[in-house]
Amino acid sequence: MACLLLVCLLSGCKKNDNSPTPPPVPKAPVLKKIQVGTLTASNLVNYNVDVQPVIRFSFTEPLKPFTVTAAISLTDISGNPVAFQASLQQNDSVVQVQTAAPLEYLKRYVCRVGVSLQSASGGNLNVPASVDFVTKIDSTRKFPLITDDSLLTLIERQTFRYFWDFGHPVSGLARERNTSGDVVTSGGSGFGIMTIPVAINRNFITRAEGLARMEKIVGFLKNTAVKVKGAFPHWLNGATGAIIPFSTNDNGADLVETSYLMMGLLTARQYFNGSGTAETSLRNDINALYENVEWDWFRNGGQDVLYWHYSTDKGWIMNMPVRGWNECLITYILAASSPTHGIPVSVYQNGWAGNGNNGFVNGNSYQGIVLPLGPDYGGPLFFEHYSFMGMNPNGLNDAYASYATQTRNHSLINYNYCTANPKGWYGYSDSCWGLTASDIPSGYTASSPTNDIGVLTPTAAISSLPYTPAESLKAIRFYYYVLGDKLWKEYGFVDAFSLKEQWFASSFLAIDQGPELVMIENYRSGLLWNLFNSCPEIKAGMLSLGFSAPYL
Repeated sequence: MACLLLVCLLSGCKKNDNSPTPPPVPKAPVLKKIQVGTLTASNLVNYNVDVQPVIRFSFTEPLKPFTVTAAISLTDISGNPVAFQASLQQNDSVVQVQTAAPLEYLKRYVCRVGVSLQSASGGNLNVPASVDFVTKIDSTRKFPLITDDSLLTLIERQTFRYFWDFGHPVSGLARERNTSGDVVTSGGSGFGIMTIPVAINRNFITRAEGLARMEKIVGFLKNTAVKVKGAFPHWLNGATGAIIPFSTNDNGADLVETSYLMMGLLTARQYFNGSGTAETSLRNDINALYENVEWDWFRNGGQDVLYWHYSTDKGWIMNMPVRGWNECLITYILAASSPTHGIPVSVYQNGWAGNGNNGFVNGNSYQGIVLPLGPDYGGPLFFEHYSFMGMNPNGLNDAYASYATQTRNHSLINYNYCTANPKGWYGYSDSCWGLTASDIPSGYTASSPTNDIGVLTPTAAISSLPYTPAESLKAIRFYYYVLGDKLWKEYGFVDAFSLKEQWFASSFLAIDQGPELVMIENYRSGLLWNLFNSCPEIKAGMLSLGFSAPYL
């Protein structure tokens, strides 16, 4: 009996355990990697993606097929949906997404996978996954191929329309930008005036038409425009001639902008050299405008430096001495050349050049190129454009630099920097380069290698054509043939663009359109250089400052 009891105990003389086996715990899929084409995607924006991309999301677990399509979305950056097909591969652990039709070129898209995606065991994706990408540039030609010479003529003709067709109807002066209404710019108008001899010589307009426009401009400047000590403000009302303040305290004369205007006027004076009454009268009026500028007043009490601004009610409140190296060399040239209000050489040496100190002379190498003057890497390229629209840098020297070397080397540093592309901005290349002042998506800035936000400006490379012909022509061809559907508009090339942001300005600025046309012509014929440097007072003024050149 005792043995039977022991057997019962050992053999389970107890209640049977009928509890069900617990179900397996669902495993959540975890993203391993994302591929766009053959490349593993980064967490940032992925560029240069084919317009029919194959996108693969790889997970740690097989996926439940019926949850895939609903969990995936493909949209452009504005949120507009894009049709696609999704399929499972590699034992259902890889989702492959393909577009139903080609995407647009150079546009940003986002492909997302949401947390409704489930593994085969029923686990949900814990963290959403996404990939941002930008499709590649359409490299096909947007316009028929023409000769380089024909292309340069086309650019000159189209850009001239900004100053001719869009010039202010009352004053004939150049509007600040294509949205400026009555706001005209004195400096940009000087650049626009320099385009008139080009347009006549290239048969865009007749000499009589050009003369009539010059008579309108000069008559307005002489009789209507408000002047302060003979100098002009940065902005004027093109209908009334009243000063439009550039800023709260900048409500008077702007000597630098005045110098660009005078450079243009003197260039036109030399071009309209006929003996007839109209051209003679025009020259006399231009002489009076130039001679009435009190350049010496802007020494602010006889100092050995020129000051940028003066206001009748605020005086010298802007307190901005004009010191180099930058875009203002022409201001000192015109001041020294004035037959009525000239300045001594000490103002140039001590004020503008700082006797070679205070950052004027550089001498360091950047991108393998020695920079004679200016800040590190040279600054924005307009430093080498504005003054040299009239002054010919070739063969021009003074105690501080060879200006042929300065203009070329600064341009090459800018070019080499963009081709090296140390910040990795999308689109920079040996055919897509040029940093200078321009509009940007959030406003306006003076771009340079030390202030590079990924925005390029056509005028930078185009206006450097006399200094870097091969590099600039390559950029010109790229901007016209490849990016022409984005950049080429009613007044030539738009102001700026960013391929990394897929942003293209809708704006045109007088101070950017003018240098393009003028410097193209200086490259082709030297017309504006020859005209401006034929001014006898300019020759005398430059010699007085210690310059030497074959044309002086």
